[in-house]
Amino acid sequence: MPDAVVIGAGPNGLVAANLLADAGWDVEVLEAQQEPGGAVRSDRGVHPDYVSDLFSAFYPLAAVSPVLACLDLAAEGLRWSHAPRVLAHPLRDGRCAVLERRVQETASGLEEFASGDGDTWRDMYEVWSRIGRDLVQAMFTPFPPVRSGLRLAAKLRAAGGLRLARKLALPVRRLGDEEFRGEGGRLLLAGNALHADLAPEAVGSGGFGWLMSMVGQSHGFPVPVGGAGALTAALVSRLRHRGGVLRCGERVVSVVVRGGRAVGVRTAGGETVSARRAVLADTSAPALYRELVGEEHLPSRLLRDVERFQWDFATFKVDWALTGPVPWTAPQAADAGTVHVADGMDSLTRFASQIAMGHVPDEPFALFGQMTTADPSRSPVGTESAWAYTHVPQHITSDAGPDRITGRWDAREQEAMADRIEAQVERFAPGFRTRILARRILAPTTLQAMNENLHNGAINNGTAALHQQAVFRPVPGTGRPETPLKGLYLASAAAHPGGGVHGAPGANAARAALRPYALHTLLHRAQRI
Repeated sequence: MPDAVVIGAGPNGLVAANLLADAGWDVEVLEAQQEPGGAVRSDRGVHPDYVSDLFSAFYPLAAVSPVLACLDLAAEGLRWSHAPRVLAHPLRDGRCAVLERRVQETASGLEEFASGDGDTWRDMYEVWSRIGRDLVQAMFTPFPPVRSGLRLAAKLRAAGGLRLARKLALPVRRLGDEEFRGEGGRLLLAGNALHADLAPEAVGSGGFGWLMSMVGQSHGFPVPVGGAGALTAALVSRLRHRGGVLRCGERVVSVVVRGGRAVGVRTAGGETVSARRAVLADTSAPALYRELVGEEHLPSRLLRDVERFQWDFATFKVDWALTGPVPWTAPQAADAGTVHVADGMDSLTRFASQIAMGHVPDEPFALFGQMTTADPSRSPVGTESAWAYTHVPQHITSDAGPDRITGRWDAREQEAMADRIEAQVERFAPGFRTRILARRILAPTTLQAMNENLHNGAINNGTAALHQQAVFRPVPGTGRPETPLKGLYLASAAAHPGGGVHGAPGANAARAALRPYALHTLLHRAQRI
C-alpha cells in the first residue's frame, strides 16, 4: 500500500509525486491516458520528420519557477533552447513590436514606435528587477503567502507602493495608454495578457500582461530540446529514480472515503488502490467534486460554488509541417519563437468582445509558435515545425464569420476554422499556405478527449480573472490545496496559483499533505544525510 496516490500524471501531478518521494513516501501515480504528461506532450503525428508539441510549447513560467528549479531536472537530461528573439507582434504595415533577449534591444525597438517608450520599458524592467523574485515566490506559495508576502510588501513600498499596485490592477489597455505613447509597448503587454483569458479591458489584465512580458524579458520563452515531452520525461525519470510508481491507462473513477477521510481510489477496472496518508488529485475542480467524490461527503455550499466555477476560453489549435520558414512581411518576426497575430489593439479588443458575446471570431487573434526557430532539432534544416492556437467561446451562440460554425466541431467546422486561422496568418505572411506540407487540427473537443482537464480546450483549468484567483480559486474561501476531506488535496491548475507549467499547485498540494507528518519527514531526511 503506497503512502500516497496521485490522480493524474500531468506536470503538477508529477511534481507533487516527486516531492512526496523526496520526503521518503511511497507514491503511486495513476494516469488515465496511455502516456504521462497531461498538457506537456509531443509527438511526430503531423509528419514523421517533424516534432510537434500537442498542447503547451513555450515555458516562461517554468524558467522562473522556484519549484522546478529545486527538482534539478537537468540531472535527468532536460535541456532548454531559445529562439533568437522571444516574441514578435507584426503589423500589416510592416512594423513589428519585438520582445528581444536583451532589454536594451527591446527598448530600442519600442523607441521606433514613439520617442520615450524605450525609457518606459527600461523603467518597467527596473521595477521587475527589484520585486520580480519575491513576486514569483509569493505567487507560487499557498494563499496567503505570509513570509514571501511580507518581503514583497516591503519591496512594493520601495518600488512605488499603492501607485504600483494600481498599475498592476489596471486593464491592460489602460496600462498601455498610460505608459506608452506608441503602439509597440501596448501590443507586447496586451498580447501577453491574452495568453490567459484576459481581455484588454479586464481588471488585472495589465498586471498579468506586465508579468508575462517581464518574465519573457528576464528569462525568455524557452522550449525543451527535442519537444515538450522531454520535460515530462525528466519528471518521470526523476520520480522512478526515487522509487515512485507510474501506471498509465488507469482511469480513476472515484475517491474512497471513510469517516470523512480519503483513504484511496477506485479505478475503471474495479481495482481499489489504498493510500496510507493522502490522495492528491491533478484533476479539474468540477471533476474532483462532482465525479470522483460523492456529494454526500461534501458541504452543500461547496457544491453550489462548484456550479458557478468558470472555465477559461475554449481553444482551437492547428499544427503544421512547413517546407520553409514563414514569410512574414515584418522580417523581425522570422527570428521569434512566439508570434502574436492580430492587427493592433482594437483587433484584440474586438476578438475578446466577440468571444464574450458567444461569437466565433471572424479574424481570430492567433498565438503562433515557430518551434524549429526555437529548437533546430524539431524539423529538417530549412523547414519549420509550427502551430497556432486561437480561442473560441465555451458556448457558441453564433459565428461572426461566414462559415456557420456552431460548436459541433464536425469535420466541416474543423476545416473551416483551420482555414480561417491560416487566412489570418496569410494576411501577415503572404505565401504562408504554399509552404504547408501537412497539418493537424485539434478542435476543443479533440483537446478534451486527449486531456480531460482541458474542458472544451480550456488550457488554464479555469478562468484567470480576478474573481477566480487567490482566495477565490477554485471557489470562494479556498486558495489552498486542502479540501473538506482529510487527506484529499487538489493538486491541479484549478488550485491557486492557476494555469501555466510551473508546478506550484502540485508542490503546494504535496507540502500540505506532508505537513501533518513533518517530524517523520525530518527524520527521514536526517537519515539520508
